[in-house]
Order: sequence, then C-alpha cells, then structure tokens
Amino acid sequence: MKGMDMDRSIEEKLRILSDAAKYDVSCSSSGNNRKNTVNGLGNTAFSGICHSWSADGRCISLLKILMTNYCIYDCEYCINRKSNDIERATLASDEIVRLTVNFYRRNYIEGLFLSSGIIKNPDYTMERMIEVARKLRIQERFNGYIHMKVIPGADRTLIRELGMYVDRVSVNIELADTNALKLLAPDKDPIDISTSMGLIRKNQAQNLEDRKLFKSTPSYIPAGQTTQMIIGAGGENDYTIINRSETLYKNFHLKRVYYSAYVPVNKTGILADTEAASTLREHRLYQADWLIRFYKFKAKEILSEENPFFDPLLDPKSSWAIRNWSRFPMEINRVSYEELLRIPGIGVTSALKIIKARKYNILRYEHLKKLGIILKRAKYFIIVNGEYHGFRKENPDYIRSRLIEGEKPAIYQMKLFDLQKKP
Repeated sequence: MKGMDMDRSIEEKLRILSDAAKYDVSCSSSGNNRKNTVNGLGNTAFSGICHSWSADGRCISLLKILMTNYCIYDCEYCINRKSNDIERATLASDEIVRLTVNFYRRNYIEGLFLSSGIIKNPDYTMERMIEVARKLRIQERFNGYIHMKVIPGADRTLIRELGMYVDRVSVNIELADTNALKLLAPDKDPIDISTSMGLIRKNQAQNLEDRKLFKSTPSYIPAGQTTQMIIGAGGENDYTIINRSETLYKNFHLKRVYYSAYVPVNKTGILADTEAASTLREHRLYQADWLIRFYKFKAKEILSEENPFFDPLLDPKSSWAIRNWSRFPMEINRVSYEELLRIPGIGVTSALKIIKARKYNILRYEHLKKLGIILKRAKYFIIVNGEYHGFRKENPDYIRSRLIEGEKPAIYQMKLFDLQKKP
C-alpha cells in the first residue's frame, strides 16, 4: 500500500480520492461566521455560500476528498468496500494541507470536506484526520471552512479534540432501518453511530454553557453536525425515513439530514440486482424534511404506516392538504400563523408578511402576489375577505388533478438533473 502510494503523483491521488468521495452528499458550507485574523488565511464569514454545482444539482464549494479509499469494512453499498478491486490511494496529512491551502489561495475552493475509509481501526483513522485539522488551523492559520467526518466508534477524547478545530462534523447513519444496516454494513454498529452523535451534542451543550461564563471560550463545532441516509438500498419506506429524521433532529439537534438516492456501484453482493433509487423520491424527502424543520409538521402527519410512500405526482404539503380537505378553505385574514403554514403556496416568509400586513389592513386578492404567495396553488385553499377564487371546492380529487397539472413544469425542470432517466 505505501509503496504504491509513493509511486503515484499527488494529482493522481487527488483524482482517485475526489472521485471516491462523490457519493457523500452531507457537506454544506453554511452555518458559521469565523472571520479572518491578522496574518491569517481564509474567511468563513464571506465564503459560507456554496458556489459550484455537481452534475445532479448538488452544490459543492469545498475541496471534497477522502484521506484514503482503503477500508477494512465491506459495506454492500460502498464503492470503496475492501472486497472491491479498484484503484486505491492515500494522501498524507501534509499533502492534504498543501492542497487545501494552494487551492484556497487560487480561489478554487471555500474550504475542506474530508472523510476517509477506515484504516486499521476508527481511532487510528480519526487521529490522522485530526492531524490534518490541527496543521491547517495552527500551522497554516487557516480560517476557512472545515467539515470532517466523525468515525463511529472512535474514542470520545478524539471526537472532542476534532470538534475544537472544525466548523462542522457529520456522522452518517447510512440507512434509516437498523436491521438493514446490520445486513448491508455488518462491520458498523448502530450503537456506535448514535453514541458518537450523542457525544457531539453533549460537547456542544457544554461549550454553550462555558461560553456564557467565559466569552473567550472557543466555539465547538459552530456549524453543528449533520448526517446522511442512503435511500433505496435497505428497502425502507418513506415513512420510516422521515420518522427517523424527525427523531434525529429532536435527539441530537442536527443541522441537516441529507438524503442520497442509492446508486448501484457494486456488481456483486446482496445489492447486485438492486436498481438505482429515483431522484424524485429523494426530492420528496427533502420537501418533507423542510416541512418538519420549518413548517411545524410531524412525520406522522405527512405519512403513516397505512400510507407510507409519497405521492410521486404531488408535493408532500399539497398531499397533506388534500387528505385534510375538511380544514379548507381558510380565511386568510383570520387564521393563525401555524394555520397559514399549512396552506399550499404559502411559505414561512410570506406567512410572516401576512401576519404583519393584516395588522394594518384587511387583505384582498390584489395584495397577495406582493406578499409572495403562489396563488395558482393557494387559491384552492384560501378565502380572502370572503372571496374564493378556486372552483369545485367540494371535490378534493379534482383539486388534486389541478395541482398536479400545475406542478408539471417543476417536474420537467428537474430533468436537468437526469430525472428523466429514473423510474
């Protein structure tokens, strides 16, 4: 292994390891505002917005690589599994530091996203990743964005140390169903994953208390922690996935749960005949996730054990409204903020604008466009000062068909991301 790596150029290693990292979607450079210091390098405050895009529409602003794609694990869904005959490479800590600094200076990147295959054991792998973070922050005085993976099962002291150098961490749960994880990733322990998440959350809470007492206390993982779920590999339904996400948000205060439609990468093993998951399904999960995080929906309201899959033709919020037709139409001038959030076509910002505007005037239809309301969707669910601009309001099935017609352009637009190739 060492001999082969010595024969490779750093450019060749970078090619191999950046390609090996492309299936991990849990990186985002938002959520922190570290400013530059005198004689320092980088500035998260001005570079926190992603500015480049992958072929499937995901935003990438970081140097996104693996430290190594050698791995002692044999996960069925992973291209880097130990049983695969693929090109392997390892970057030394100094090489990663040099790449990050040089790319940043050339304005190629906003920061670093670093993950790794498991070398020897979780502790050894984490120690090497910490070495990269330490050198960037202390030796290079790098103030740009750093996101690193926490290896489940690593010692708690290592997890704590990593958090002192990075902006964000992620601990991937991989699959929503623990039984599926045990089957497809037998080397990974679900308890190790949840324990690592819990340790991060505990350290964050302690750091907040310390900062109340001592303002000079450095921030601990200021941009929070995230996770990723692979969709379609474990046979789980949509309700299982969003219910698990809701629990993760509640228990560990995650910043984001990322969803990655399964892509067949291995020709042998349990998943050899499993087809790629629909990117549209991934899109629906993100929509439902948004409803849970910002619209005060519960997972059990969006889906249920009796109705465990999303409507592929209609967004989750509109689907909920159709199923709860008895609650509509709502008088826009009277209902609460929470009720406004339930109306299709009304978002968080426009709901707040409505609450503010109706303190001074009775709202009429001509006011709504100015407030950012999507009337072609909302009109079926609202009454505005006694006026109803929908039709056949007694027939929710007809309303559903009209909403589906209205969503067709959005679905067509998603073809830019190869949705047309998916079932």
